[in-house]
Amino acid sequence: MELGLVGLGKMGGNMRERIRRAGHTVIGYDRNPDLADVHSLEELVGKLSGPRVVWVMVPAGAPTQSTIDRLAELLDPGDVVVDGGNSRWTDDEKHAAELAAKGIGFVDCGVSGGVWGLENGYALMYGGDAEHVARVQPVFDALKPEGDFGSVHAGKVGAGHFAKMVHNGIEYAMMQAYAEGWELLEKVDSVTDVREVFRSWQEGTVIRSWLLDLAVNALDEDEHLDGLRGYAQDSGEGRWTVEAAIDNAVPLPAITASLFARFASRQEDSPQMKMIAALRNQFGGHAVEKKS
Repeated sequence: MELGLVGLGKMGGNMRERIRRAGHTVIGYDRNPDLADVHSLEELVGKLSGPRVVWVMVPAGAPTQSTIDRLAELLDPGDVVVDGGNSRWTDDEKHAAELAAKGIGFVDCGVSGGVWGLENGYALMYGGDAEHVARVQPVFDALKPEGDFGSVHAGKVGAGHFAKMVHNGIEYAMMQAYAEGWELLEKVDSVTDVREVFRSWQEGTVIRSWLLDLAVNALDEDEHLDGLRGYAQDSGEGRWTVEAAIDNAVPLPAITASLFARFASRQEDSPQMKMIAALRNQFGGHAVEKKS
């Protein structure tokens, strides 16, 4: 089949290549002309035969909104737009309604796989009407990992990005657990080879995972992570997961704590710890450290 792909960055570029390897035609557009097959959305739409499928792979928020707005002007009734970025699920409902008013279908798709997806395949979680999903199915089949798993029609519009959001929330908590365990192992004198302890966990343990494999890769590159600063950003999906938990009265203590730990990583001199130190000094006479 033919596919228009908007956004050819680290993920989009590799996705284009994997889809082409499966025998499909992909016409890609990116603001960087060195990456693009065409030089405008108008040219991209013009080169596709109807009914068209256009996959949007750009940052969430305003970039996605402006791209979908423009495609709504260019596409015809019966065409389908796929949002494969990390959009918030509530945006999907808005986009689907806007496109439906013009007879254009919409599918949201959460994509996981990162830089390894080209060779290993991408885990896909998609939402939308069955007829629209069916139109995109050959592309889903090309992108997914080999085997019976790694791809799911999660439900109605918004379900794909909601599922991917929860996936990323779980990922936050798993990474935090590995990080805390690693720090404790590094701290004690009795454990002399933390990297090999992590490596030993890769086989036969209940905590083995791809994240553990990646942790070992990182430790192979820098055994004590001396070259890194203890600072971690968040993509936004961890925040959305916690907000959704609040809205639905679902307790997520581990995921919430892992998100707050990332916030703490950005504070070289924690204001909260200043108050805690002051209170400990006031009620117990505990020593405080003064700024030099």
